[in-house]
Amino acid sequence: MLFTKSEPMISNKDSKASKIQGLYLVTDRSLCLHHPLEEIVRLSVKAGVQIVQLREKEISTKEFLSLAKHLLNVLGPFQVPLIVNDRLDVALTSGANGIHLGQSDLPYVEARKYLGPEAIIGLSIETKADLQNLPQGYESQLDYLAASPVFSTPTKTDTKEPWGLSGLEWLKVHSKLPLVAIGGINLSNAKAVHHAGADSLAVVSYLCSAEDPEENARRMVEVVGG
Repeated sequence: MLFTKSEPMISNKDSKASKIQGLYLVTDRSLCLHHPLEEIVRLSVKAGVQIVQLREKEISTKEFLSLAKHLLNVLGPFQVPLIVNDRLDVALTSGANGIHLGQSDLPYVEARKYLGPEAIIGLSIETKADLQNLPQGYESQLDYLAASPVFSTPTKTDTKEPWGLSGLEWLKVHSKLPLVAIGGINLSNAKAVHHAGADSLAVVSYLCSAEDPEENARRMVEVVGG
């Protein structure tokens, strides 16, 4: 299959890095209890969310692509980038701003070949060995690392032992890239996670299941910045 990519909205490494901070929304339509996903995204970015990842495990390629395009239209006026989870074909075809990869997904070097230097590419790190085994120069191919999970959470059941705050502190010392924290993060622990070294805090149910996602996002942004 031959892929082509659309022009991304992020123009250089510094401006990409500036997006990897504050609040990061990861979607899950199964957790959208009170509002459609598009409305949750709109209200969340209105309140200060700086980056959105479209993560949908149980969805057809056609539906995934359609949803990505809809979210790009929602995010465009806010200049907030859309990251696609796992799916290089959807990222490229939709014109999304980047991709998030897990340890068992497509190698990030291959994703970079297709997406080009402008795209945002993130990689989940589940163990110290995951970081230690990255080859020299990895920071030139990746834009952020994601500590996954920080705390136990039902939205991430296929991962290793949680990092905890001490694990985040270790990652911050040893990583050469912005650090995203994900897993069990909410208003009660956000400040501690931020102080432990996370540049960006990723949340799922905290916003997707909220009765008032705009207010929830605003409260979190007040804690971690945005």
